[in-house]
Amino acid sequence: MKTDLVKSIRLTLVLIVLLCVVYPVLITFAGKMSKGKGDGETITVNGKVVGYANVGQNFTKPEYFWGRPSAVGYNAAGSAGSNKGPTNPDYLKDVNNRIDTLLKYHPYLKRSDIPAEMVTASGSGLDPDISPEAARIQIKRVASNRGLSVQKVTDLVSQHTETPLLGMFGPAVVNVLKLNVALDALKK
Repeated sequence: MKTDLVKSIRLTLVLIVLLCVVYPVLITFAGKMSKGKGDGETITVNGKVVGYANVGQNFTKPEYFWGRPSAVGYNAAGSAGSNKGPTNPDYLKDVNNRIDTLLKYHPYLKRSDIPAEMVTASGSGLDPDISPEAARIQIKRVASNRGLSVQKVTDLVSQHTETPLLGMFGPAVVNVLKLNVALDALKK
């Protein structure tokens, strides 16, 4: 009995050192060796940080591309989904309100043209990317509000579409912040 207790204490001490010291040090080192130095990839304009590439932001002006809705108001400190199921009346009301807003600003669309990601919040509530389809449905609105040609904005979306890793791992995506920063840099 006494030897089992001693073994348990030793094992606990070894695991504490491994999981509370060694593992965090290794992960911190790996993060500091990465592109963003473990602090995240920041996007800067004229020397000023305008946001993080991997954290969704709230764009609501019609001259910008809009990202995926957030269940947490784009608050990175409170990252979470809404936990409302697809039959929840509040959830359905939110989705229908988002559809109505999209149709108001995109009168050329039909309900069936709207990608689900544009009216449903992501699991984290901070998704920085949208699909190329979600970007394409917004091109006319953005081009019109900026006085740009549809072709120019379409080309910009194509340039900012990130393809799947090795052509097969993950979906094609468009980072909304990077696209909007490039849009601001465009000349008419």
